[in-house]
Amino acid sequence: MKPQNTQLDPGLYLVATPIGNARDITLRALDVLASADVIAAEDTRTTRKLMDIHGIALNGRKMIPYHDHSGEAARAGIGKLIAAGKSVAYASEAGSPLIADPGFALARDLAENGQYVTALPGASATLAALSLSGLPTDRFLFAGFPPAAKGARATWLSELLPLPATLVFFESAKRVQKLLAELCSSGADHRQAAICRELTKKFEEVKRGTVSDLAQQLADTPIKGEVVFVLDRPGDVQDAGAMEDMLIKAMQDMSMKDAVNAVSQALGLPRRKVYQAALELGTKR
Repeated sequence: MKPQNTQLDPGLYLVATPIGNARDITLRALDVLASADVIAAEDTRTTRKLMDIHGIALNGRKMIPYHDHSGEAARAGIGKLIAAGKSVAYASEAGSPLIADPGFALARDLAENGQYVTALPGASATLAALSLSGLPTDRFLFAGFPPAAKGARATWLSELLPLPATLVFFESAKRVQKLLAELCSSGADHRQAAICRELTKKFEEVKRGTVSDLAQQLADTPIKGEVVFVLDRPGDVQDAGAMEDMLIKAMQDMSMKDAVNAVSQALGLPRRKVYQAALELGTKR
């Protein structure tokens, strides 16, 4: 089906684009890319290639870049185009705009100025990974990319691990083994997880298992490509013995204080409860 040229109202149209397979684009997105007065793109080369695949010509229309390094002047320029009666389609490089992608400040500023902003739903690596993970999806939190600095990563994990929700991370293939090791050190080695790689592409792959199982798998066979990591929620600890087992294991490599912090974060339990259990274990030993 060929894209339709339709009359668009002046405003910003946030266009979700495929995360791998070029056919994972909606008919409405194609119509907007064919009809908008101006095309703004995170990566103009990627968007131009996508339009070529689907037979959408620029026909003299303006294509402008808008990415992480674009500032207030670029946003003001797009606002002026809309104020002059132009429709602007903004396309991410892959996936939904604003989701770990540029565009937040642009959409916010235009909306605050009373200009029309709308989103065209479509492909999302986060939702695709959740669907394939085999983990609960009734409550989840998208946490984006972990910080690069060691201290910031530790703080980031300590805040996220106790949350009663399935967690979704983006991570580079080169650093996913490091993330698994940090999760094991934080007492989350027993949690179920999934590594979703190259989603919708030819070499799509999903590895499922506990964090420790996945760490062992990747130690033997490192992976490549785009990665989404999904981690199960802490769950309720019904058996006090399970908490004790984790404490014993943690205290083999950590001080009591660090072991208590790691186990309480991993299980989402009050630190006082875990500390008391650690004291009792120390007395027994």
